[in-house]
Amino acid sequence: MKKRLRIRIKYLIGCLLAITVILFGSMLLINNYVERIGTKYIGDMDHVPEADAILVLGAYVFPDGTASSMLADRLTVGYELYQEGKAPKILVSGDHGRTDYDEVNAMKRFLKEKGVPGQNIFMDHAGFSTYESLYRARDIFLVKRVIIVTQEYHLKRAVFVARSLGLEAYGVASDRHDYGQAMAYYQLRELLARNKDFLWAKMIKPKPTYLGDVIPVFGDGGATDD
Repeated sequence: MKKRLRIRIKYLIGCLLAITVILFGSMLLINNYVERIGTKYIGDMDHVPEADAILVLGAYVFPDGTASSMLADRLTVGYELYQEGKAPKILVSGDHGRTDYDEVNAMKRFLKEKGVPGQNIFMDHAGFSTYESLYRARDIFLVKRVIIVTQEYHLKRAVFVARSLGLEAYGVASDRHDYGQAMAYYQLRELLARNKDFLWAKMIKPKPTYLGDVIPVFGDGGATDD
């Protein structure tokens, strides 16, 4: 009886190990696929084609409304693309899901202080994830061709998601600084996020948390002010 039990336990352990190896291998394959597709459409500022809008994806904002270094770099590159005439509008997309935390107004304020007219800055207050930001760029702001700005580790997934949702998307990386030890965490999280967004963008395609009225990016960004 004990021998039979030991055999069953070994069999179960072997099955669990095999399943773990298969799952992890599948995750790596999906990760590499997302990375490969996204990388194809990432370029530098001089060679990226002109677009309807420059989409700057949100990141952490300090309690006093100051952009984190990662977000400031994204906004700086977005501003430089705008100055180069790569798009007439900038769409800032981030988390403004509660009154005490507001990424998008901080982003708009940063750009206005650099001289971008408010009417050329659109705010997506419900960009709660990369997937939702791209979905809403397409369906709420009616963007068809977009230049996405974020750090390179994140940019590959963002471009992949955009392309999977039917946008003609290109990317420009905003890695202007060393972001320290936090990058190890971001890289690990990105492996999981790429797998999730592969399922979301390629297979499930769920609607975002909020949709709402259409606000074409070709109009006045003041329509998104709150």
